[in-house]
Amino acid sequence: MKVPVIIGTSEGEREFIDVHDAVALVRDLREKHGQEIFLNADHTRSLEKVKEAVEAGYDAILFDGGTLPIKENIQKTKEVVAYVKSVSASRRTDILVEGELGNIGSGSTIRKELPKGVAIKPEDLTTSEDAARFVKETGVDLLAPAVGNIHGMFANAPEPALDIDRIAAIKKALRQVQGKPIPLVLHGGSGNTDEDFLKAINAGISIIHISTELRAAWRKGMEETLKEKPDEVAPYKLMAGSIDEMKKIVYNRLKLFNKLN
Repeated sequence: MKVPVIIGTSEGEREFIDVHDAVALVRDLREKHGQEIFLNADHTRSLEKVKEAVEAGYDAILFDGGTLPIKENIQKTKEVVAYVKSVSASRRTDILVEGELGNIGSGSTIRKELPKGVAIKPEDLTTSEDAARFVKETGVDLLAPAVGNIHGMFANAPEPALDIDRIAAIKKALRQVQGKPIPLVLHGGSGNTDEDFLKAINAGISIIHISTELRAAWRKGMEETLKEKPDEVAPYKLMAGSIDEMKKIVYNRLKLFNKLN
């Protein structure tokens, strides 16, 4: 399936893998498969961590100031944009900066209830006015709004419904401010219905994150393999089931997300 793919690494994953190793791996995969693969430094919360990823060769940065008051979020995001764009100019290449506006929680966990402070009530979600102000003042290339989405998945209930009308309103407001479309990013996509995904894409979402689904698939595959082969100790043999489960998720999601194209 020849469609663009974004691989995101969290701050924790970058500490485990190392930013230079992640860049080298993605570069090798691009050359080997002729595939459009972009490496994103996901949910980066400090300029120091932004610099680590940029200097290593990441293609995009999400600076996450979503839990901050909007004024402080704008100020810190502007600093990140200024730094990244200066590096982009010196390298004559494009490094994209994504900003986050609104609290959608954090962490890939199976939840029993909403995390404290997470925006779900309509009055707490990102408004089109705030989105337009944020993009205009920061100069970000992409925006991740709070539109009913949260990180993680619920154990015994469907995800809260996405606010499709809000997505469309934000998309329209950003076009009016910038004179060009600004891609909207849906974080915390895991657990949403296929119907909501397609509606969100049709309303203006360009990128969807599904980390928790993939991690849950990894664990499912590992648990099943351990049951089938309780005496196995070779890591590559134990991981085969996890990889197969993750492949199924990736294939089905890429197929769904590109259904409207």
